[in-house]
Amino acid sequence: MICGAGVLPARMAGEARRRGWRVVAFTFGEAPGLAEHAALTIPSRVSEAGAVLATLQAEGIGSVVFSGKFWITDLLHERADATLADMKAEARSMTDSNIVQVVVATFGRLGIELLDQRPFLGDWIGRKGCWSSRPPTDAEWDDVRRGLVIARLIADAGVGQAVVVRQGIVTAVEATEGTTETIRRGLAQAGRGAVVVKAAAREHDYRFDTPGVGPETFEMAASGGATVLAVEAERVLVLDRDECLRIANRAGMALVGIE
Repeated sequence: MICGAGVLPARMAGEARRRGWRVVAFTFGEAPGLAEHAALTIPSRVSEAGAVLATLQAEGIGSVVFSGKFWITDLLHERADATLADMKAEARSMTDSNIVQVVVATFGRLGIELLDQRPFLGDWIGRKGCWSSRPPTDAEWDDVRRGLVIARLIADAGVGQAVVVRQGIVTAVEATEGTTETIRRGLAQAGRGAVVVKAAAREHDYRFDTPGVGPETFEMAASGGATVLAVEAERVLVLDRDECLRIANRAGMALVGIE
């Protein structure tokens, strides 16, 4: 596992171990609880890509899964070793698509397969149906369905993945600010009773990232008066699912997965 920061690496390592994998974790940030699920934990730095690749080979690693939060600024500011310098030169620019292509090519040359994250997310990957105590009303379902159509369009266009809708009117579309700030902006215009919908692009590459919402997102939605938070089923992560459900139920907000 190539592990960034947050609670997700421990979750995914536990699921991988449950499925019979031997987990070797390269840690690039604080990942609480990870060590108890990994056979070996190796603190690592982005600037030491050569050492990471050498250790992957020495450990006989055949498959890698990415997990947790990484920051593109690490590639910009850390002093690169020769391997990372070569990878950056191959990428030419630090856009997500270029970085992805170089990482895939680098691991491919070593015979290492990059795995889809979703099989290691357990019940944190949103399933179809209502998860919360309160289901949406018919009118809210109408807004959820409209929101899903629009969220998929903007995700496919590479703009964002979330929208805020009330009575058919879109009050916010996600761009570079992220989901939580989009919700803040959208609810400020919509007022109480709006729905939030999060989706993924049809061609989204789940080897590097799974679109998600978490407790911070739910707190923002609840405090702003959203009545539904909907995620695209089987394609959007609900990080720390139990805590998100607690927040939703406390606020009387519906949480649903929709196809």
